[in-house]
Amino acid sequence: MIKSLNKLVFFPPLLILLGTVAYSIYAPESFLSTVQTANNWVLLNFGGLFSWSIFSFLLILLVVYFSPIAKIRIGGKDSKPLLSKWRWFAITLCTTIATGILFWGPAEPLYHLNAPPSGLGLEPGAEAAAQFSMSTLFLHWTLTPYGIYTIAGLLFALTYYNLKQPFSLSALFYPLFGERAHGRVGKLVDMICLYGLVAGMAASLGTGMLTLMGGMNIVLGIPESTLLLGGIGLFIVLTFIISAASGLMKGIRILSDINIKAFIGLALFIMVVGPTLEMFQLGWTGLKAFILNFIPRSLSIDPGIDTSWENSWTIFYWANWLAWAPITALFLGRLSLGYTVREYIQFNLLLPALFGGLWMVIFGGASMHLDQASGGQLYEVLVDYGEQNVIFTILADLPLGSIMSIIFLFIVFVSYVTAADSNTSAMSGICTVGISPDNPEAPLSIKLIWGILIGLVAWIMVTKAGVDGIRIISVLGGFPALFLLIIVALGLIRLLFRKEELS
Repeated sequence: MIKSLNKLVFFPPLLILLGTVAYSIYAPESFLSTVQTANNWVLLNFGGLFSWSIFSFLLILLVVYFSPIAKIRIGGKDSKPLLSKWRWFAITLCTTIATGILFWGPAEPLYHLNAPPSGLGLEPGAEAAAQFSMSTLFLHWTLTPYGIYTIAGLLFALTYYNLKQPFSLSALFYPLFGERAHGRVGKLVDMICLYGLVAGMAASLGTGMLTLMGGMNIVLGIPESTLLLGGIGLFIVLTFIISAASGLMKGIRILSDINIKAFIGLALFIMVVGPTLEMFQLGWTGLKAFILNFIPRSLSIDPGIDTSWENSWTIFYWANWLAWAPITALFLGRLSLGYTVREYIQFNLLLPALFGGLWMVIFGGASMHLDQASGGQLYEVLVDYGEQNVIFTILADLPLGSIMSIIFLFIVFVSYVTAADSNTSAMSGICTVGISPDNPEAPLSIKLIWGILIGLVAWIMVTKAGVDGIRIISVLGGFPALFLLIIVALGLIRLLFRKEELS
């Protein structure tokens, strides 16, 4: 089939986002005030819906894992895997993890250690606060976030390959609405999710830009500036567009393989030369606290956690993952050809969650131990110089610190490029008529437009509001996606009773 631009899906979100960029440049103070007001309204009125809905996704996946449809092969019983299990895991992990664990892994625990929620009555910097911090890292970076991606990606895989639906977000509506899903409502969903993913990718790009700028300042002595931030963003954008242009079987396979090996190598280095015993002791006590408090913390009913703290952290994370989830689902679902539903849950939920937990034990544990041992000096670095400088301060205290800092800069760069590559490919695909399993790539020109727009939004929000800007665009991007994922969850429940259609 000859590919052509789907104008109805492409232009509305593009024009809205271009208008937003123009508004931010023309009236920056008014723009920031407007988006902050919208952000506060979403958190005030829908914070509970975020928590309860996302917790229910995990319960649904648990049921699916042990249900009869768990044995169904995606693409039919005779389908062959598109990727080996190692490449499948590597691409899945690197697509979903982006720069988040690199930026927040060392920095987030310092906040929870030194400024825990007042209602818990914890002494800042004490062991009890460290235990709370580690359990919070497990909450934010293991099962729950990957449950968001898994439920959306699994439903798309089944509708695309087994129910023969088109490469469109409207396919996620098919189990509930049948052919009606592909009408005007389906196109509206595509448009909304394009907007949401640009916001989510811009938030993640913002963390990568800040981390790279901090590293270039510390390692190379280059002063931090708005111009440097823009240059970093431009270079990242151009790189992931070039990679996306090469297609799934070339650019992203190579990048993801490099990326995951670099992740593992860096984690092993920190584990060996860092405070190993203290890391894993803290990880064990944090894991116990995580398990004991998982339900009340997930449902926002822990009396010691105030709403303001939860909105700034937990809901911010859920919104950011949600913003990525719908369009990322198209990419993740596309990878799963030839594997069973149970294997899908293993490779998209269980294994990535295990990796995320180990990463936080190593990096979060090292960060908290060094902060406690230095009397809070690492937290002072965070407050005075920003989150992006924490990891480089940690590496400077370890053997081969300068070399590892340069390697870390490379990993940050490759990590975001890998994630952006896959999602740029997916979002360009839904703007294109004629995408199919045999003809999966969108034209380069569409990928170029979305890549540049993502870079612009990230640069504007980070330069205007720093990390707060990342939080704002995460929430505003994830809000519309929340309602789509609720429909996705209901659709997956319905498929539990339609096993014969999937075989």
